[in-house]
Amino acid sequence: MKVVGLITEYNPFHNGHKYHIEQAKRITGADFCIAVMSGDFVQRGAPALIDKYSRTKMALQNGVDLVLELPVCYATGSAEFFAHGAVSILDKIGVVDALCFGSECGDLSLLSSAAHFLLNTPASFDQTLQDYIKEGLTYPAARLKAIAASLEDMDKAEKQTLLSTLTEPNNILGIEYLKALINLSSGIEPFTIQRIAAHYHEKELTSVIDTNPHDTELLNPVISSATAIRNSIHRKKDTEEASAEDALQSVPEDVAQFMKANYQTTYPIIDEDFASILRYKLRMEESKDLAAYLDITPDLAERLKNLKDYNCSLASLLQDIKTKNMTLTRINRAVLHILLNIKTDQVVDYRRNGWTPYARILGVRKEATHFLRTIERRSSIPLIKKVAKAEQQLDALGIQMLSSDIFAADIYNQIIYEKFGTKLPNEYQQGICIL
Repeated sequence: MKVVGLITEYNPFHNGHKYHIEQAKRITGADFCIAVMSGDFVQRGAPALIDKYSRTKMALQNGVDLVLELPVCYATGSAEFFAHGAVSILDKIGVVDALCFGSECGDLSLLSSAAHFLLNTPASFDQTLQDYIKEGLTYPAARLKAIAASLEDMDKAEKQTLLSTLTEPNNILGIEYLKALINLSSGIEPFTIQRIAAHYHEKELTSVIDTNPHDTELLNPVISSATAIRNSIHRKKDTEEASAEDALQSVPEDVAQFMKANYQTTYPIIDEDFASILRYKLRMEESKDLAAYLDITPDLAERLKNLKDYNCSLASLLQDIKTKNMTLTRINRAVLHILLNIKTDQVVDYRRNGWTPYARILGVRKEATHFLRTIERRSSIPLIKKVAKAEQQLDALGIQMLSSDIFAADIYNQIIYEKFGTKLPNEYQQGICIL
């Protein structure tokens, strides 16, 4: 029995994700596929478009055998935290042979070289990085310049190739997955699949069918980026229906049926839906309290408290506090940590104590339920099947992490109710999705 692991968000699940699952199984020869998936909030610092249980069902209907939840503290974290949290789960459950991730370059050797370099940077690297940040560069831009400065002796063409690799989002995540595997001394073998058709940041839907360049016998339907699909669904009211209909061409049929049946009933959920709660928290807390949250620096905390007017859109509020050396995504994640009560000292404790103290099951295919017994025998961490029984399985740190996930789900479900009048089961009522 061979098992491949995937690290996912499925925000929303689309044809490119189905292609990834199929290819991951093909190139690894896997019999089972396990996805570690973000819950109701995702890594770009935003709520998921669709709730985690609906996205779990989509995954199970399209080739994933088991879905585990990535704890919210990692799901909303930096690329390093996102990757290490997810890889830690796959490593600790003791059954995963391979990790397969998408990348723009499709070159595992190149990504591995970058990972090893970042794990073994020269002594001067950190100081050079800080110097560039002090000059006003964002962290990603400063890191790229610091890496370039450290590669002065490298062949010019090789240097350019490596630096170009570090500018693409899926490459960056892939490098962090590889770093995590190395740091954890994991026996999981990495594989990468080159991203096809739409770019990660592509904002417009793809209108053509794409053929797999590596296997001409495989024909893929329309593949659009998740960004483009979300943008299409979020169009203005007068074009809403047509835009949502266009997006359905880029998702599998069962996903399209869900999206038709549940549009304006359980989704779409957007950043602005949480603006009132965030404004309340910003007014309630002092700057020193805000600085305790993950990714909130003392300077950012002061800027948040010094805002003259909270009565504006969330997008406007975030633009008001943005500086040239902080990306908007970084600020989105920071304020989301305020909203969800995710504090720096908590995440530091998790990291020091092995990253992940449990693996929580969101869903499983009926044909794979026997596989859970194998995981239970081999796993070094408990499998959480029922939240109500979790206290019997976890220590204080594990309970604290799980409580954050429960809180995040409660806030998300509250917004669904306020926005659409739809009441979803809470985390104690919701059982494992079995399809």
